[in-house]
Amino acid sequence: MAELTDLRKKLRAADAEFRVVKNTLFKLAGEGLLPISDLDEHLAGPTAIGFAKGDPVAATKIIVDFVKDHKAMSLKGGVVEGRIVDVAGVEALSKLPSREVLISQMLGSMQAPISGLVGTLNGIISKFVYTLQALIEKQEADAAPAEAAA
Repeated sequence: MAELTDLRKKLRAADAEFRVVKNTLFKLAGEGLLPISDLDEHLAGPTAIGFAKGDPVAATKIIVDFVKDHKAMSLKGGVVEGRIVDVAGVEALSKLPSREVLISQMLGSMQAPISGLVGTLNGIISKFVYTLQALIEKQEADAAPAEAAA
């Protein structure tokens, strides 16, 4: 019981909930929202449901880690965006990076071409400036011996 309380605290921190439900009540509550007939195979025996209000990946990671540590519990499946997902799908979802990491990766990949262009343009401008500086130094060097001879 203390372990379930700990799980509920972790899920609350991830903006999710965990409830033990009666299968028949869950079927009644889900009518019209989910393809209930497809859920029948998952709703046998004791059932607990995790509800993710925010990022589903964070909640899924917490639940999958908890199930790995507690062999008395097992995953039956899940529903993600109205689609029923099997155990392998739930475990695959738990292995995804968090929403924040995915957003930062996407922004980094969008920024990479722009950074490359800026770097290339900076290199061209730098080479041009170095070439001009070398020409100025060469002209000064050529002018200095002529002035010394005069």
